[in-house]
Amino acid sequence: MKAKVNKDLCIGCGACVATCPDVFDFNDDGYAEAKVEKVEDNNKDAVVEAKEGCPTGAVETEE
Repeated sequence: MKAKVNKDLCIGCGACVATCPDVFDFNDDGYAEAKVEKVEDNNKDAVVEAKEGCPTGAVETEE
């Protein structure tokens, strides 16, 4: 699985960072970004939770 944050939709609320800090972090502009190319198996559920919890739908996943 791959995860990414759509920079045009992100408002920098930090929900994804709080839910899955192993995958998401803030960039220098204060918006979230995925910090890994491939999501490890042990983080997949947290990434799905972050995607579902994003208020703007900015978190995207791809198998």
